[in-house]
Amino acid sequence: MTKLKQRLALLALVFLATIAYAQTADGLAPEIANEIDAAVTEILVETGVPSASVAVVREGAIAWTKAYGLARLDPPTPATKTMRYPIGSISKQFTAAAVAMLAADGKLSLDDTVADFFPDLTRADDITLRQLLSHTAGIRDYWPQDYVPQTMLEPITTEALINQWARQPLDFEPGSKYQYSNTGYVIAGAIVEKVSGESLMEFLRERIFAPLGMDSVTDIDQGTLAPGDATGYQRFALGPPRPAPKEGKGWLFAAGPLAMTAVDLAKWNLSLIEDNVPGPAVFDELTREVVLTNGTGTGYGLGVGVALEGDRRVVGHGGEVSGFTATNRVYPEERAAIVVLANQDAANAAPAIAKKIAELLFVSASPSDAEMLVRVSGILNGLKKGRLDRSLFTPNGNGYFSEAALVDIKASLKRLGSLKEIKQIRQSLRGGLTTRVYRAVFKKTTLEIVTRAAADGKLEQYTLSVE
Repeated sequence: MTKLKQRLALLALVFLATIAYAQTADGLAPEIANEIDAAVTEILVETGVPSASVAVVREGAIAWTKAYGLARLDPPTPATKTMRYPIGSISKQFTAAAVAMLAADGKLSLDDTVADFFPDLTRADDITLRQLLSHTAGIRDYWPQDYVPQTMLEPITTEALINQWARQPLDFEPGSKYQYSNTGYVIAGAIVEKVSGESLMEFLRERIFAPLGMDSVTDIDQGTLAPGDATGYQRFALGPPRPAPKEGKGWLFAAGPLAMTAVDLAKWNLSLIEDNVPGPAVFDELTREVVLTNGTGTGYGLGVGVALEGDRRVVGHGGEVSGFTATNRVYPEERAAIVVLANQDAANAAPAIAKKIAELLFVSASPSDAEMLVRVSGILNGLKKGRLDRSLFTPNGNGYFSEAALVDIKASLKRLGSLKEIKQIRQSLRGGLTTRVYRAVFKKTTLEIVTRAAADGKLEQYTLSVE
């Protein structure tokens, strides 16, 4: 079968699976829902990832859930929104929440040292629980690879894993650097069990999963997913998807053990937005950026990344275990969140889908935006011919477009081929100007167009660059 035929066959299977297992988009405008459908289908085909399960929170409610593609390739089995997918390192925020909840209970402090619980580990007196949970402890990571080493196919105990990796010399002074470490989370999980007197999963079920109705959650560190759940795949270079191996028991403990539906992960996101479970104090601890000893921010809190996308705060994390990848993003102030779970490892489908959905979710559809899109498109067409309607620009904007600039822009746009699509992808305010960012897809490349408009609509800026 030729590459084109393989692509068309996969597209057909993804489309049929999407049609069969769609949920109505009651919480989203039909045009946004249709664009999400098209984007997810395209990304799955382009990346070769078999399936994705998506959930979207908007205005403090679950507005959209849908599964796309094939959860199993042989026999072909469409993905459904009731299927569970492993969430990988997104599990870390639940382990971090457990530690923070015990701190809120007064049973420990995030500033306690590891020596209070495991005194024999390397530099235990110098490492705090906060450093464990923020990847700033210096403890060596036991799983830096993007595949499953042969040694990880065999079972291991928590004690053996900690002793093997947390008795080595530290990679750096505690608090001086950020370096991702699964080992730190295994230690944190063991501390939860020692302090609470129950297993980590029992604690999480009682304090988080049961109160939130997250009934699908399961611990894949102790076994495999059910036959009715998604199957995980791996690919070698651009080869076909093949069933991925399963990690041995014990390797995922506290660092990546959870699997669930996209809907249940969205319930957790809702609880963070609404500050109910595990509570505002815990959420504040999780989302407070940890700062290094030299004053540099890490972009990480406790089990979650913290950042700004334009003028929006986003709390997020990715996840990967053998055969699966996942992306979870929460926008607290917008009361919105995006969950994408996919069944292939070492692939970019999940974050690419989440990024695309965010663009669609946060772009305003006001008449002024529609009018500006027409104006931006018209200006682009004029620039391709070396012409500019200077009545649309402020004096500063006109000053930018010198004769040399117009010549250069015309010549460079001529090389790009025909324009296939142009759309607004985000909007913000800065310096009294409305900033709009557009994506212009040409035959040969994609450009980013940034405009800044004054209150009267005249453009102070119209710049083009390769996306």
